[in-house]
Amino acid sequence: MIETAATGRALADLHSHRNAIEAPRVLKFHAPEIVFGQNSLGEVAHAALRLGARRPMVVSDGGLIEAGWVAHLTSLLIEEGLAPTVWSDLTPNPKDVEIEAGHVVYQESGCDVLVAIGGGSVMDAAKGIAILAGNGGSILDFEGVDQATRPIPPLVMVPTTSGTGADVSQFCIVTDTTRSTKITILGRALVPDITVIDPRLLTTMPEWLNAATGLDALTHGIEAFVSLGHNQLTDHHALRAVTMVTSHLAHTMTDPSDLAARTSMAQAALEAGLAFTNAILGATHAMSHQVGGLLDLPHGVINGVLLPHVIRFNAAHDPMPYVAVATSLGLAEARGSAEEAALAVAERVERLARQVGVPQGLRDIGVSDADIDVLATNALRDACMSTNPRSATHREMVDLFRTAL
Repeated sequence: MIETAATGRALADLHSHRNAIEAPRVLKFHAPEIVFGQNSLGEVAHAALRLGARRPMVVSDGGLIEAGWVAHLTSLLIEEGLAPTVWSDLTPNPKDVEIEAGHVVYQESGCDVLVAIGGGSVMDAAKGIAILAGNGGSILDFEGVDQATRPIPPLVMVPTTSGTGADVSQFCIVTDTTRSTKITILGRALVPDITVIDPRLLTTMPEWLNAATGLDALTHGIEAFVSLGHNQLTDHHALRAVTMVTSHLAHTMTDPSDLAARTSMAQAALEAGLAFTNAILGATHAMSHQVGGLLDLPHGVINGVLLPHVIRFNAAHDPMPYVAVATSLGLAEARGSAEEAALAVAERVERLARQVGVPQGLRDIGVSDADIDVLATNALRDACMSTNPRSATHREMVDLFRTAL
């Protein structure tokens, strides 16, 4: 997606606005080595070899095994003289007990490099196993920022969905089965060494997963763009992700085999991942982590419900950042007031979410009034709230959850 002149002007205006209120700072930009393009799956074995693999552990799930991608990948690894161990005993929203069981298999098999082929759950599980391989203990010990202090095994990621960004991010999200919540593990060491992005692998996603991960990428782009941790190195990635998702996601739902659209969605997921791993996220993710941990539901679907409400909440404090988003999306309201532009962005997100089949409210996916107080309490503790552009009291967070019911 080529940046338009209008988008460029909107970005320039936004940077001028932000520079007037933000102190100069030294920036870092975390990213793995990226291999991108159709038929790039064959590069995985070479990537593993370059990282010293002899007995790689291939982390995946039943859906990818059924689709044939795991057998294809293991055959490529074997052709290069490697002896892979396949582990797939995990469920969506990977659980602490599953990751610890995977670590036992990693140790007993004498594995050396982790190769994850799958969506965000698979990649987060691989990161969790890597943390335990290098640091020992329980995966819940590493909640927070930079708690894993020892080196971890090399990570090669092969994303099969278009949205989680786990293949380029410094995040690992794990479900705490005792507390029925999700914890966030964050650290530079969790940025994978190499990601291999082959858009062909997106064509076997079930429809619901395509919608969920696409909306996840959209949320990553918007939250990274307005985040307190944003910077000029992340803004363009974030905006491109937003425009590419809104331009191509619905088409991939109606024509799943269109590789041009799949390639655009793969790039959108990549750009969104690069943006949010460096700018971090906001209230949508802080809230979504709690709902997902409570009900074990698809993360992107929850984001699709929550994001419009969070946009309106944040815009009531400062709508200006959403003007560039509205301009990038070609919304007529971008030429009006900042408030009108922000509300139009929320409406556009809502319209896309309905178009791809996301429910209208949290109640439709199982959240009840009785859940809200605990959800609000835990959301305020989530690491993603630290970079949301508007702070929230417990009362405000409760009200925001109620609005989204």
